[in-house]
Amino acid sequence: MSNLLYNFNYTTVTLLSLALILAAGFLLTRITKIAKLPNVTGYIIAGILIGPYVLNFIPHEMVENMSFISDIALAFIAFGIGQFFTKEAFKETGFGVFVIIITESLVPGIMVTLFTHFVFCLNWSFCMILGAIATATAPASTMVTIRQYHARGNFVNTLLQVVAFDDAVCLISFSLASAFVSSSIGENVSVSQIIIPVVYNIGALAMGFIGGIILSKLITPNRSQDNRLILTISLLLGIAGLCAAADISPLLSCMVLGTTYINITKDRELFKQVENFTPPVLSVFFVVSGMRLDISSFRSLGIIGVFYFVTRIVGKYIGAYIGCLIAKSTKEVRDYLGLALIPQAGVAIGLAFLGERILPGGMGNMLLTIILSSSVLYELIGPACAKIALIRSGSIKNQKEKTELTSGEIKTEHKNLYCNGKV
Repeated sequence: MSNLLYNFNYTTVTLLSLALILAAGFLLTRITKIAKLPNVTGYIIAGILIGPYVLNFIPHEMVENMSFISDIALAFIAFGIGQFFTKEAFKETGFGVFVIIITESLVPGIMVTLFTHFVFCLNWSFCMILGAIATATAPASTMVTIRQYHARGNFVNTLLQVVAFDDAVCLISFSLASAFVSSSIGENVSVSQIIIPVVYNIGALAMGFIGGIILSKLITPNRSQDNRLILTISLLLGIAGLCAAADISPLLSCMVLGTTYINITKDRELFKQVENFTPPVLSVFFVVSGMRLDISSFRSLGIIGVFYFVTRIVGKYIGAYIGCLIAKSTKEVRDYLGLALIPQAGVAIGLAFLGERILPGGMGNMLLTIILSSSVLYELIGPACAKIALIRSGSIKNQKEKTELTSGEIKTEHKNLYCNGKV
């Protein structure tokens, strides 16, 4: 089919490729829904199937030319993360939860970095980027599992706070690692090569902060829904483009943009509107991620991939356990929190693409293959592990208790409405 596409002009090839990517992603999610798997798994599998390494439906050149999709998707992802960083959230979480976030993020990153270097004798640049990505946790699967089983309690509250702030630590860790790696590539490294990437990232933070202020001024109460969306996307794409020009990640800048906007305006409706716009973009992003997965490389990278997969899980559990001990959390939270932090997908995949650009030679492809293949496995077992953690921690009630609880909530709500004169 890819040979057939070559007979058309570039515009036709691009449009047909996008149509096929979206259709394949949709069809595969119908299958993964039957198996009760997250959509991201279906998207990646769809990309693997239609990509140049399996059915070859999409020309390899087209896949390479779609790298800009990752910048757009990362801008939207980071903007959405920013809404969780409100002043109220910081006051509510307290010091203990931040200790847990730091330990459950950094411990697996440090373990992956050190063990990969000393066990497989890989260079520090590769190990640091891989370790930084290991800190990330995908909150979507965990949150869906919580809603599906109506889980609640102290364990759930702590878990939600941790997964909401987890990726921020990952973004900061990756930015620091990438700045160090970028400055260290080459035989002669000057002081300016070390300082300039750091300055660029600080500039990106400032740009996101200023962008958030500008957006808060532009999004006025009388602004139409269409124009709200146009202005927001325009600003996100502009920031992503400037970051790409400086060859740095748009993640921190766009996250600060979202954080600044939510703290100034308290307007969560804009985030919901952007989320309603992004599904096709994220679908293309994940399918293209799967298309770039070289299946033939599994043979040579299998051991490293399995090692990364296992080490990160162990590191997440140990890190969460240590953090809970320091924060003096309950036994249920201490014993099972790490089990619910296994999923890894969106942010990690985006960072893998950025890491591929930073790392020279075949190391970039090795990094991307490890992250993409392990992300599929993490998304396969993550929801099941989260369910086990919720059950063991007592967050999921039995059916009778859930029925009684739901009935009580309905009566309470009805009583409140009656007292307020609404019934």
